[in-house]
Amino acid sequence: KMKEKNASSGYFVLLGFSNWPHLELVLFVVILMFYLMTLIGNLFIIFLSYLDSHLHTPMYFFLSNLSFLDLCYTTSSIPQLLINLWGPEKTISYAGCMIQLYFVLALGTAECVLLVVMSYDRYAAVCRPLHYTVLMHPRFCHLLAVASWVSGFTTSALHSSFTFWVPLCGHHQVDHFFCEVPALLRLSCVDTHANELTLMVMSSIFVIIPLILILSSYGAIAQTALRMQSTTGLQKVFGTCGAHLMVVSLFFIPIMCIYLQPPSGNSQDQGKFIALFYTVVTPSLNPLIYTLRNKDVKGAVKRLMGWDREM
Repeated sequence: KMKEKNASSGYFVLLGFSNWPHLELVLFVVILMFYLMTLIGNLFIIFLSYLDSHLHTPMYFFLSNLSFLDLCYTTSSIPQLLINLWGPEKTISYAGCMIQLYFVLALGTAECVLLVVMSYDRYAAVCRPLHYTVLMHPRFCHLLAVASWVSGFTTSALHSSFTFWVPLCGHHQVDHFFCEVPALLRLSCVDTHANELTLMVMSSIFVIIPLILILSSYGAIAQTALRMQSTTGLQKVFGTCGAHLMVVSLFFIPIMCIYLQPPSGNSQDQGKFIALFYTVVTPSLNPLIYTLRNKDVKGAVKRLMGWDREM
């Protein structure tokens, strides 16, 4: 019993990428660059959407929420990862690990729900353009955004407390770069089938159902788009929806690779690199995907800089 106690009272060692010591410095530099890109890109979207009245639309309201989510999501795991990559110490306190697990789960879940909300917004814009302002009433948009956040934080509360009830064995080395459920379940001395089952069920609810809803929105959008006679209409549809679809695939595909198979199924190392992709790369790409080909954003930047006056 003494041994079981010490893991939960003190700290965990996040093994991270310590199998590849020669990679750690490279990873540190690359991850730091991506993290800075994430911070700059997402803050840029939030400020621009707030400052430019032309962007006070449901789409940019949800996009700002997504940007804020991504900022919080990366900040819940990346600074700790950078510290661990930089120094010889790779520890995280027990409380720190609980907090990290809670926020990573909460924000990840909220993002799944928010991406569904965004696809509904695109569906309303393309398939029901005449009713759009009624369907996406500002009050309703705020409700949808709040629902995304609340669903994430409540699910995570259930889920992380369920994970932390599992008695842990003497060694407290987490074979990952942040505290996540499958890695923590591997430390258990008891049978964790119930936890694994809960994880599968919860992941299915928050990954598969959102995915089905998103794909059905896009099915309807594709049908409407194909009926359109004008090419400009088609281009506009693919412009706004293409960006969202890219973000959806960058987010859901890696998560499905990790959470929708039994923890024993995949090799840990492969899992770490997949997780690195959706915690580091995806949040930094979202602002780029949404802004590069986007006339609204370019117009907003010009107005903000006062370039449109000189035209």
